[in-house]
Amino acid sequence: MGRNRENFNKLYKTASDQQGYFTAKQAKKAGYADNTHPFHVKAGNWMREHRGIYRLAKYPWTEHPDMALWALWSHNRKGEPQGVYSHDTALSLHEVSDLNPAKLHMTVPPGFRRNSQIPKILVLHRDTLHPDDFKAMQGFRVTQPLRAIAELLAEGTTSMDFIEQAVKEAAKRGLIYREKVRNAERIADDVKNQIEKFMGGR
Repeated sequence: MGRNRENFNKLYKTASDQQGYFTAKQAKKAGYADNTHPFHVKAGNWMREHRGIYRLAKYPWTEHPDMALWALWSHNRKGEPQGVYSHDTALSLHEVSDLNPAKLHMTVPPGFRRNSQIPKILVLHRDTLHPDDFKAMQGFRVTQPLRAIAELLAEGTTSMDFIEQAVKEAAKRGLIYREKVRNAERIADDVKNQIEKFMGGR
């Protein structure tokens, strides 16, 4: 196998897990030297989507490409993802609510920093998430329904109608249940009580 084909296969494997997107650092790891990146953009092989982030030009379009893009934007210098989609955006991704936020809500660690301006499409929330609080999807991470519901109740800025809808739909699909709510260690008691109230019944 030729070097070019080998490099492409490595890059394609990485990009396939991220809806066709990849970072400059990931391209370099796959064998593409930094000084070759402009060539691949000019040749139409790659599309430059943001500073240091590209997409394979011929990769099929996917359902949530913007989610994968901004998840890569959140990577730290070690190439580790920092952002987790949360709040309104998480409920929309889990399809348990009619919420359709105009911006993407993302939770990042308290110490998260960027030298450049935060993209206008993003609303950043700072908090420390436990691994149980989120799950991996198509090249990005998203908070679990219970966590997202608790976040919105704690903030108190979202219509209760939407939150109640999310609770009922999540319960109907088995994504949340009373025992899970009651045993949640990182959710305030008053928030738990409100969630159980929305669940109805006993």
